[in-house]
Amino acid sequence: TAMAPRKKITAKIKKTLPVTGPQAPTLSELMRWYCLNTNTHGCRRIVVSRGRLRRFIWILLTLSAVGLILWQCAELLMNYYSASVSVTVQFQKLPFPAVTICNINPYKYSAMKDYLSELDKETKNALETFYGFSEGKSKVRRSVGDMNSTGSEFFQQIPLLKFEDFSRTVTDLHSGQKRKIEGKVFHKDSSIVNSGDSNDIIGFQLCDANNSSECALYTFSSGVNAIQEWYKLHYMNIMAQIPLETKEKLSYSADDLILTCFFDGLSCDKRHFTRFHHPLHGNCYTFNSGANGTVLSTSTGGSEYGLHVVLYIDEADYNPFLVTSTGAKIIVHDQNEYPFIEDIGTEIETAAATSIGMHFTRSRKLSKPYSDCTETGADIPVENLYNKSYSLQICLHSCFQRAMVDSCGCAQYAQPLPAGAEYCNYKKNPNWMYCYYRLHEKFVKEQLGCQQICKDACSFKEWALTTSIAQWPSTVSEDWMLRVLSWDKGQKMNKKLNKTDLANLMVFYKDLNERFISENPANTLVILLSNFGGQLGLWMSCSVVCVIEIVEVFFIDSLSIVMRRRWQKAKKWWDDRKRKQGRKASQESELERQGHENPVCLDEDLPTFNTALRLPLPQESPLPRTPPPNYSTLRLENSSAFTEQLPDTLDVGQH
Repeated sequence: TAMAPRKKITAKIKKTLPVTGPQAPTLSELMRWYCLNTNTHGCRRIVVSRGRLRRFIWILLTLSAVGLILWQCAELLMNYYSASVSVTVQFQKLPFPAVTICNINPYKYSAMKDYLSELDKETKNALETFYGFSEGKSKVRRSVGDMNSTGSEFFQQIPLLKFEDFSRTVTDLHSGQKRKIEGKVFHKDSSIVNSGDSNDIIGFQLCDANNSSECALYTFSSGVNAIQEWYKLHYMNIMAQIPLETKEKLSYSADDLILTCFFDGLSCDKRHFTRFHHPLHGNCYTFNSGANGTVLSTSTGGSEYGLHVVLYIDEADYNPFLVTSTGAKIIVHDQNEYPFIEDIGTEIETAAATSIGMHFTRSRKLSKPYSDCTETGADIPVENLYNKSYSLQICLHSCFQRAMVDSCGCAQYAQPLPAGAEYCNYKKNPNWMYCYYRLHEKFVKEQLGCQQICKDACSFKEWALTTSIAQWPSTVSEDWMLRVLSWDKGQKMNKKLNKTDLANLMVFYKDLNERFISENPANTLVILLSNFGGQLGLWMSCSVVCVIEIVEVFFIDSLSIVMRRRWQKAKKWWDDRKRKQGRKASQESELERQGHENPVCLDEDLPTFNTALRLPLPQESPLPRTPPPNYSTLRLENSSAFTEQLPDTLDVGQH
């Protein structure tokens, strides 16, 4: 059938004109079509420009514009994840913080003599051996008969050592003999300038109980630091074996520590204080702890309207080897925070009036993706051992304590106990000292991973403290004031108080300005999109529709072309494979036909006439027909038989 003229023209056009746009067969044709039809002028000028120089200039300008867009957009994205800090100051009634007070001396020395007698004896022997210091017999407070067996064999195993000329030769405290020791040396007083005198180098050696060749030497430039460190090491072993109830009785009660108390001009007493036991500081007392559900507040600033207490320190009952200063330690904190006295506590002097003015600040940081802080600590894989709100210090201490239990089999005495663990001591854990020092070394060098795991809290409260000190009591008022205070405490003591046993403390708000520091996103999503649009319009004269066009061409259409080409290649490969398989099958069938022409003739003898008749015919061969006649038999042998011609044929022959 003939094709209509219109269809002929359409087919000719389709055959002649190239396919463009999203249906283009190649990426180069698609890119050319895009450059000719896009709204971005730079791409179009690359295609339509004449001359290589002009085209090269347009390519350079377009690529430069694209690079600037990418750079500016990256800057916008980074600024989007930044935060701006805003400070808000409010004047209002402020909640008063919790104030925790501890005596620097954790336990009464007179009550601890039965537990520390042997350790004190070893310490005095070290002072006499190394420094020639000796107490008179009249001043010795404990006799040999009072000594309690708290681990004398361990004192002998870990004695104080005196190093000779920075060498491995040491003098043993117990035996007094010199010997060679091995092990890695850790100098604990690197910040102290050494005088160069080898006699000042004192330390001790810790060895692995399971491997005596693994040892560490801890040396100190200052003999005071060496003796104190060695004393605290054995002191913690002894205290770890004493039950908590007993230690609370050995420490100071609220009546012992607090003489007078005033808050906002009103009298207060021990009922406003909550006791908690600190492993290193004994019984501590927290004012306004919020344990009863009530948090005190103040509506007036100034020293007259804060907390005012007079503390009784009792210097005469101090442990001379454990602490070397006199006074108290306080810390100002939130009711839900744990008071880390040993880390950030402020020391209060005796015979002085210490005024601490406060400025209250609340801070709030943005969490991810703006900063790496945590809201509640629930996302930190470290168990909170303190039962207080999350803080970075709680996380670090809890992480170290957990590592201590896992590595050494027991818990360090200065931190809370994990579930199912017990404190390290000589008897049950003879190897804990060496394990603790090696583990603490890794912790300081940030090799335990605690500093990497723990994060800052996103919200916290802070009280900035300003401390001032004045002499107290004054010379003119000392006599009567000490007499009155002695009278107030006369029910429990019959001696006159000494001013070096007293400390006057005032904690107050300097003003009622509450500062609130918060982080806010520097850019919102609307601003980010507006900035993107400005950059695209400035450098590429491009709009949102243009961006959609770029996504469509460079991602959707380009991907479809690539997939189409791969599909065509795969289809061609499949067709070729099927064609080869068909050709191979036809060849095999041909071979099969040739092999079945003589199925009954299995030998090499020629077939007979009868066997040939029984052969099957080929399926595709035509059936045999009657052979054509042999026309040579139709020739006349004798022509005389037809000499007479019939009369009716004569006319025909003539015509």
